[in-house]
Amino acid sequence: MKKPFERVVEEHAATVLRVCRAVVGVHDADDAWSETFLAAMRAYPDLPDDANVEAWLVTVAHRKAIDITRAGQRHAVPVADLPERPSADGLPGESDPDLWRAVKALPEKQRQAVAYHHFAGLPYREVARIVGGTPEAARRAASDGIKALRTTLSLKGATTP
Repeated sequence: MKKPFERVVEEHAATVLRVCRAVVGVHDADDAWSETFLAAMRAYPDLPDDANVEAWLVTVAHRKAIDITRAGQRHAVPVADLPERPSADGLPGESDPDLWRAVKALPEKQRQAVAYHHFAGLPYREVARIVGGTPEAARRAASDGIKALRTTLSLKGATTP
């Protein structure tokens, strides 16, 4: 028997938000998070009872993040540079804008692999299923991403994940 959807949201909200932040950035993360749970709420009744709910939600978040990224590429939105405001919802380092900027600067595959494996805690085979490729390629992309983050953040004197 499946849990009520409200319970699923409570249990996985922070993980989905971290993934959204890592993939689309701090400013679009809330939209991706909302879209993820709206889509998940519609599909949840048909989800098999033995499904890995967290992996399923990360997959939905990945697709919603792609939608937001594509939409942003189609429409130019003039905005002034606004400072990121610290958030207590993200990990690591509850409010670390340097980390989020460094994650955003990673190449797409590395950013996704870091987000799905290190922030969401998914095994590499799940990461590979979501982004395409092999578990070994996902492991390599995540490793390269973490190495780049360490290099970038050590230059700024910040802590690393």
